[in-house]
Amino acid sequence: MAKPDMQQVKQRFGIIGNSPDLNRAIDIALQVAPTDMSVLVTGESGVGKENFPQIIHQFSRRKHGTYIAVNCGSIPEGTIDSELFGHEKGSFTGATGERKGYFEVANGGTLFLDEVGELPLSTQARLLRVLESGEYMKVGSSKVEKTDVRVVAATNLDMVTATANGRFREDLYYRLNTVPIRVPALRERKDDIPLLFRKFASECAEKYQMPAIALTADAREVLKNYRWPGNVRQLKNITEQISIIEQVREISPDILKQYLPANEVGIVPIGTINAGGTEHKLFNSEREILYQVLFDMRKDMNELKKVVHDLIAGKDSSHLGKEAVIPSSSGFTVIDKDTNTNITVPVKYNENPSVSLPISKDAEDIDSNDYEEEAVSLQDVEKDMIKKALERHSGKRKYAAQDLKISERTLYRKIKEYNLENL
Repeated sequence: MAKPDMQQVKQRFGIIGNSPDLNRAIDIALQVAPTDMSVLVTGESGVGKENFPQIIHQFSRRKHGTYIAVNCGSIPEGTIDSELFGHEKGSFTGATGERKGYFEVANGGTLFLDEVGELPLSTQARLLRVLESGEYMKVGSSKVEKTDVRVVAATNLDMVTATANGRFREDLYYRLNTVPIRVPALRERKDDIPLLFRKFASECAEKYQMPAIALTADAREVLKNYRWPGNVRQLKNITEQISIIEQVREISPDILKQYLPANEVGIVPIGTINAGGTEHKLFNSEREILYQVLFDMRKDMNELKKVVHDLIAGKDSSHLGKEAVIPSSSGFTVIDKDTNTNITVPVKYNENPSVSLPISKDAEDIDSNDYEEEAVSLQDVEKDMIKKALERHSGKRKYAAQDLKISERTLYRKIKEYNLENL
């Protein structure tokens, strides 16, 4: 069988770009399509991973069979087994009849499992059995069923880390990852960005019967050098926004910058960088940034309490340098002389004025470690965030999950883990 032409494949599936990494990913998909090997497509959210299972299906011997795409992260944990493998009548509350699962419906075809990293461990064990032997059992049944399904999975998780943390089965990871396909992030193929912008602008102009917008040369450079945390999906959204809102059709850098958020979630690069000899820690997600802010605030408050404690105890405060501490009715105010800013530390005074607090004498004997509070636990922070999100949305878990930027499946698991079912 002759290998399909790369440009024809791109045109058929609406893929724009000529970067070597993108071409390599498409080439692997075409090479593996005639086989029955399992494929794992990895890449950040919004890079277009959903195109590759379709390429594999359409150029395989199963192209006339059923193709089903399943978003594993959007199905509640309690029903995912029923969705994938089916169930018998009466197998659980609400099972009023027999139901065919996706593995039965897609027999002889291809099943695309998107967000496969969100599957619960119990479902992962069932999936491993299907991949290895083609056998499964419906929920509530003891009868072994057979299926012939090609599985293509996709995830934006770091699967090596997920397996190391026990979040994903190692044996299943290697079984799914028979053939890996990595889809590059948009920032890794900068020369493709203006091409995509032009495509989205043209589509929007045609849809809404208006002249297409175009970028100046300087604006193209701004577009190419932006980080694009949301990848192709974000680029399409911004192109459509500019097309509809702006009256001028030639987009300058100043106009473009108004639509490029500087504090977008995911804008901070992964890893560490060295700037001026100082190493700065960078983060993978908004949640990690929040945790670090909380820890830094806790550290700053502990240091500030120690400063106040030393001042009250009459210790040498020459080390304070540019800081001055002034007592007030509500506590102590620390003034930074360089920036002319201040922070007030509230102090709860003894409500009984007849009883004096032996500050000066006893404070000398208090070790500074007494002021180092126990570090807040990540679990406590996460539990509090989930609890507040549920309260904000009156217990509606779908909206709480969207608020927290996590999948409903992950939220269900966390609610169970932290005993928040009654919220």
